Amino acid sequence: MRKILILCTGNSSRSQMAEGYFRKYLEDRAEVYSAGVETHGVNPYAIRVMEEDGIDISSHTSNNVNEYSDIEFSYVITVCDNARERCPYFPSRARKFHHNFPDPTKATGSDEEILIQFRKVRDMINDYVKEFIKEEF
Repeated sequence: MRKILILCTGNSSRSQMAEGYFRKYLEDRAEVYSAGVETHGVNPYAIRVMEEDGIDISSHTSNNVNEYSDIEFSYVITVCDNARERCPYFPSRARKFHHNFPDPTKATGSDEEILIQFRKVRDMINDYVKEFIKEEF
């Protein structure tokens, strides 16, 4: 079974959303994990916008990448430049991929303005995950 690790800085939004989409589309064809080089907790806005798209990530946890050092991953996908730069070395044959998505946690303004930014990033991640699966699975 293929194993996918999605990495971001704090494992609060982008990697959590990507994990949600990979789990939805791949079902039992892969084991999907997400982690951060730090842990910031799952962002409530990420939970809300994923719920709008029918995916419940409210039970996800924010994990540190070091928790997974003994797992042999098939793919390691970094979803922000900071994570790619700070990612520890994985002594594995994992294929590494990178796509820098904007950080929606930097959004400011009203609740609705912040949600708009989270939705934009969510949709970008959804498109990326669909394309990744089409090419790799």
